[in-house]
Amino acid sequence: MNQLSQSNEYHTPADTKQCLLKRLHLPLRISFYHQIVHIILSGRRTAQQGKYDSAFWIEQSMNTLTAVESNGGQVHFFGFDHVRNTPGPVVFIGNHMSSLETFLLPCLIEPIKNHTFIVKESLVNNPTFGPIMRSRNPIVVSRKNAKEDLKLVLQEGTKKLQAGQSLIIFPQSTRSLTINREMFNSLGVKVAKKAGVPVIPIALKTDFWGTGKLIRDFGPVGKSKDIYLEFGESMNIQSNGKKEHEKIFNFIAERLEKWSKV
Repeated sequence: MNQLSQSNEYHTPADTKQCLLKRLHLPLRISFYHQIVHIILSGRRTAQQGKYDSAFWIEQSMNTLTAVESNGGQVHFFGFDHVRNTPGPVVFIGNHMSSLETFLLPCLIEPIKNHTFIVKESLVNNPTFGPIMRSRNPIVVSRKNAKEDLKLVLQEGTKKLQAGQSLIIFPQSTRSLTINREMFNSLGVKVAKKAGVPVIPIALKTDFWGTGKLIRDFGPVGKSKDIYLEFGESMNIQSNGKKEHEKIFNFIAERLEKWSKV
């Protein structure tokens, strides 16, 4: 588990074994989601029993990584040094491409920094994912009143950060294959400035797990799409934070552009 974050990079080993269902030549979508559904249901059951702790969260996240790699997914993670070498809690700010990042990030971050997410209310009330998300004690926003959501995140986010817990924020809020400057809000920068902690950008290319048309969380899988994730350098927020916000956006946009050409 810890080998992921002990070096600065991680890449799927060339000798990674395929899972049984894939070796039986079942469709990739069936093979992958068979494992993912098992992970979700196991997590839900454990959360309902009040046993979904940090160690189990990491384990479930690692199981997701195994599901990806054993189904032919190639992952490439960069920049662990930026996380390890930044003392104390931070605000991680990233683009939101698919469900995959919320499953993978815990095994990459939690061994180094205890963290939680800012999530929408519908997710914690979801009958399937809700018990898992509630066990992580996230900051829950309604998305009905932007001003009230901002006030809540600034208040609760500051408390968590000053208590030593890091936050992950997806400024675009909804999943998207691209990053949109107008939709990429500065909430993460604002809460980091208020709490007096650094920010670390995360660039994410996770379209291996696609978004479905009928059921958003169970879309197309694979299609020879490698998974990329990179942590950028930490930044302390100066003045009004506009300069740092622009750097975060540019870091993510540049990485997505680079990876789209690989």
